[in-house]
Amino acid sequence: MFFSIIIPCPEINPGLEKETIPAILKQEGNFEIIIVPDKKTSKKFPKTKILPLAGSPTQKRNYGLKQARGEVVVFIDDDAYPSPNWLKIISQNLEKSPKIAAVGGPGLTPPDDPLLAKVSGWFWASPLGSGGAGQYRNWPKKQRLVDDYPTFNLAVEKEALKKIGGFSYQFWSGEDTKLCLDLVYRLGKKIVYDPALVVFHHRRKIFLPHLRQLGRYGYHRGLFVRLFPQTSKRLGY
Repeated sequence: MFFSIIIPCPEINPGLEKETIPAILKQEGNFEIIIVPDKKTSKKFPKTKILPLAGSPTQKRNYGLKQARGEVVVFIDDDAYPSPNWLKIISQNLEKSPKIAAVGGPGLTPPDDPLLAKVSGWFWASPLGSGGAGQYRNWPKKQRLVDDYPTFNLAVEKEALKKIGGFSYQFWSGEDTKLCLDLVYRLGKKIVYDPALVVFHHRRKIFLPHLRQLGRYGYHRGLFVRLFPQTSKRLGY
């Protein structure tokens, strides 16, 4: 199984260079890394293609998808880094059944995050965070099938992505909700949540950066209650 790991970002920041890329390069298996920053850069990394595009994260992911050579496309944020056996766990899940088209896992707060960022992480992992969904998305919980999962840690079969036309340009943030709904309800595929598929995801500090992020999520969730009630009306979507 060959993986294309797509990372949209404004620029190649220190965390991406010192944490994300090295952690990916330690993974076992066959893979390529596709980084999509706003502008060209002279920086180079092993197994990595840098494809500049000024645009939204959705546009960058779709652009990376067009260039991807892998059978499986893996999405991770530029402020996150994977745990060991990340790609191996994805393979194990996808090989269980042809009905499984995607795998996601929790994003834990890095142990070296500052206290104010850890407070933000505690919020997202609490019953209050995301109406309950924050618990399994931000802390390992029981394995389950899901129909909505964010792209900070999500692997999808490329063939399935092509069939649904990739990410919708209509929504940000929230394009991952539409993509997951298309996978499950249009294609009849399954998305597995595996608690072992861990990435470490840096948090926005309390208060202002955290509240801005929360406000953006809340705005789109309110919009999606009308557009996609099958997931957005559930507390623990």
